[in-house]
Amino acid sequence: MNNILVQTKGLKVTFSAEAGMFGGEARVVKAVDDVSIDIAERETYALVGESGCGKTTLGRAILRLVPTTGGQVFFRGEDLSSLSPETMRSLRRKMQIIFQDPYASLNPRMRVREILAEPFRTHESKMSAKDVDERIAALLSVVGMRSDTMRKYPHQFSGGQRQRIGIARALALNPEFIVCDEAVSALDVSIQAQVLNLLSDLQKEFRLTYLFITHNLSVVRHIADKVCVMFLGKAMEIGDTEDLFARPFHPYTKFLIAAAPVPDPTQRDRERLLLKGDIPSPINLPPGCRFSTRCPYAQERCRMEEPETVALEGRAVSCHYPLV
Repeated sequence: MNNILVQTKGLKVTFSAEAGMFGGEARVVKAVDDVSIDIAERETYALVGESGCGKTTLGRAILRLVPTTGGQVFFRGEDLSSLSPETMRSLRRKMQIIFQDPYASLNPRMRVREILAEPFRTHESKMSAKDVDERIAALLSVVGMRSDTMRKYPHQFSGGQRQRIGIARALALNPEFIVCDEAVSALDVSIQAQVLNLLSDLQKEFRLTYLFITHNLSVVRHIADKVCVMFLGKAMEIGDTEDLFARPFHPYTKFLIAAAPVPDPTQRDRERLLLKGDIPSPINLPPGCRFSTRCPYAQERCRMEEPETVALEGRAVSCHYPLV
């Protein structure tokens, strides 16, 4: 078993929702609600769930890009919340992010050289211009682009090429941990495959650890070692990828997997599972399990009492009546 690189314990992130135009009390959105995960060295850990479930907020909270309201984040056993700004700044070189939209994450007014030189200006200010150019050329080569790319602007590239530049920027300071925030969702399917293969090759070459945030279960099954399924800020089920896909324990996981498109026509006669009911508002969660309004297996206890997360056959499941 690899050592744990990143760990969260009871992590919480809340946001204040403004009162409506007719007044009323301001409410709180529990974007991340008591989430505990362990990410081992050199593994790909996936966060999956519908839009608005808190995946991106959790990833950014781990990097301390958004403030937390409870719980802890550890990197190699060190509590990030206890670090001074100076110490955290030096640690950031080990923790990077690849953003979702390659069209928005690169400054259109800067050439590629300026974009890729920023990490060195921030953390390696004593590097000469020649050394920076050599390092940028090497980074571009690693992600499959020519060295003359550095003289161009982002608008001169396709979406896939821009995302490769974003990956090169994330690799600039030799990180150990990279958050891939929907890193391929904005790309065409054929380009997605190329970028995913590139990420896989880079992981092997540089011994990287990924937190892969996505809503695409086909991608998850292809690349992830472990999966955390989230719903309205809560971790519903956590387990090894193959085990979780083969036999989901949480009803939400079961329906999420069943809703995924199947490319193989011989498997399209599988049972179709449809959810009924309304998704609760994130600012007005039900008193019990937040999935109870849609769960066909829900009982009275589910509507009144929030389930605790329990260990079950090597998985963590937040359900009163898991599907075992």
